[in-house]
Amino acid sequence: MRTRPLKVALLGCGVVGSEVARIMTTHADDLAARIGAPVELAGVAVRRPSKVREGIPAELITTDATALVKRGDIDVVVEVIGGIEPARSLITTAFEHGASVVSANKALLAQDGAALHAAAENHDADLYYEAAVAGAIPLIRPLRESLAGDKVNRVLGIVNGTTNFILDKMDSTGAGYQEALDEATALGYAEADPTADVEGFDAAAKAAILAGIAFHTRVRLDDVYREGMTEVTAADFAAAKQIGCTIKLLAICERAADGGSVTARVHPAMIPLTHPLASVRGAYNAVFVESDAAGQLMFYGPGAGGSPTASAVLGDLVAVCRNRLSGATGPGESAYAALPVSGMGDVVTRYHISLDVADKPGVLAQVATVFAEHGVSIDTVRQQGKDGEASLVVVTHRASDAALGGTVEALRKLDTVRGVASIMRVEGE
Repeated sequence: MRTRPLKVALLGCGVVGSEVARIMTTHADDLAARIGAPVELAGVAVRRPSKVREGIPAELITTDATALVKRGDIDVVVEVIGGIEPARSLITTAFEHGASVVSANKALLAQDGAALHAAAENHDADLYYEAAVAGAIPLIRPLRESLAGDKVNRVLGIVNGTTNFILDKMDSTGAGYQEALDEATALGYAEADPTADVEGFDAAAKAAILAGIAFHTRVRLDDVYREGMTEVTAADFAAAKQIGCTIKLLAICERAADGGSVTARVHPAMIPLTHPLASVRGAYNAVFVESDAAGQLMFYGPGAGGSPTASAVLGDLVAVCRNRLSGATGPGESAYAALPVSGMGDVVTRYHISLDVADKPGVLAQVATVFAEHGVSIDTVRQQGKDGEASLVVVTHRASDAALGGTVEALRKLDTVRGVASIMRVEGE
């Protein structure tokens, strides 16, 4: 074993960073044995140096992150501060000064992954980021390495624990959205400002990363269609149960049937109770991968939290340190396919539409005519009426999102349709 330690700079010492530091200290001997050399925490960049950080010597604490990553003796920089800046500048500076990088920064990778990969390649450095998607679940490395010889066609997953907890609570108890969110906040699953989670921004960043790796194509955050789940109601869950489904906020990355383009999207969807993702409860994450040779694979586990995320960070740290010792680098960006990213209008799926209509003869015929005129085939219809008012629930066969949009626009113009109560996609069939 090499006696000179590999030196690690840690950027950020919050929930994840402090756990990374703790594991590096308590598992130092095991890490050294696995890597082939000791690893040493050489510095920790923080914003509030006065805060007590148990187990971290005070002399390692600094507020000058730039100076830390510029040190010529740093082998690996671990970035867990999040956000776009200063993380982007610190990572590129680390590359310029000879260090490899392990990051958990999904937002930055979804926005500027191509530039960061290019910077890493230009300086013969590694960029690893298993922790950026689905916490402790091994997902990026299997997609990037284990399935490198296969053709991935679809990635379908629950990649945000906060939203899954809320939707699971609504499903199991009949609670409304706000009530379930309040419980998630009280238990620490939801942030004080849950916007990034409940509006789908967090999941969209992860979808961009997953799509890029799965399809060997650059997919940015702006390419991902996004809908939040704040409008999902108890009535939606009741409707889902009537057709044997539940509701999940899904990240869906697909290769077109002809293989000529890809799509990436995040939105609430009904999913059959028979699908493996339907049974994912609480704050857990799960990702379903479909490929030509391997078939269907599912990755499941805790998707967030200090210890699970730190586990993924340390796994990357071991891999990067091994590469440093051997003088090699691991797999970089694979974007050779360069497939175009299609818009949401090209997505083909099934739909569940609830309409408030007048309770009188001929309404169903009018509605059916509108669907037919827009090329959307109806699978089932359910109608209930009372005191001159009625609800009409239509479940379609597969159709493009553009065709469905045109159908709904025309339905709203009918005198007999008083409102479109809800529209939800049906996935996983």
